[in-house]
Amino acid sequence: MDTTNWDGVGRSGRDLFTRNLVPGHRVYGEELRRDGDVEWRQWDPFRSKLAAYLLKGAPRAPWTGAMSVLYLGGSHGTTVSHLSDLLPKATLFVVEKSPVSFAPLLRLARQRPNILPILADAQLPERYSADVGPVDLLYQDVAQRAQARIFVENADAVLAPGGVGLLMLKVRSVTQSRPVRAVVEEARKELTAHAYPTTDTADLGPFARDHVALAVRAPAPPSVQR
Repeated sequence: MDTTNWDGVGRSGRDLFTRNLVPGHRVYGEELRRDGDVEWRQWDPFRSKLAAYLLKGAPRAPWTGAMSVLYLGGSHGTTVSHLSDLLPKATLFVVEKSPVSFAPLLRLARQRPNILPILADAQLPERYSADVGPVDLLYQDVAQRAQARIFVENADAVLAPGGVGLLMLKVRSVTQSRPVRAVVEEARKELTAHAYPTTDTADLGPFARDHVALAVRAPAPPSVQR
């Protein structure tokens, strides 16, 4: 297994892998591969936008150094499980509002103690922010029209100063008719207007059509005057 510039991610040819936190267990039918004493799980970029973001040139691993994560839109837990591999000592708060998708998340959390599922609507961070507290990484992948607004409201509620945010913008959930570029620029302006200017932007095609990753960093706290 070859090393990469992204903490905890291995590579074999074109394929990405993460160290399996629960050896012998698959989450979505992915390949398991042994390399010495380590078991690796193949990370499918067609099923995980975070893997797609890495392959589309992410300049750094957004999870580096994170000890707490708020994940909005956990769905069945594919990407959540890989973040669990990458951050075995961190706490991953995973918000999902669909009871159907929440059931697999609960099963995943029984195997992986660093995952804490929350059945809630990401549009209402006031219902879970007190339990979550400040986080180092905010990751959002929800199919809503007001995706940038949802991201800002959650960032304002829980993202720690200097923390990293990653918005997986689903353009066709915002509009079926407007150009992708216009929707992305509108989202960037909204993030910037609320003190979250983008540090990186990446089109996720061909892995995820009409999806764009927007990375931000929360403002650092003002320096103390002496």
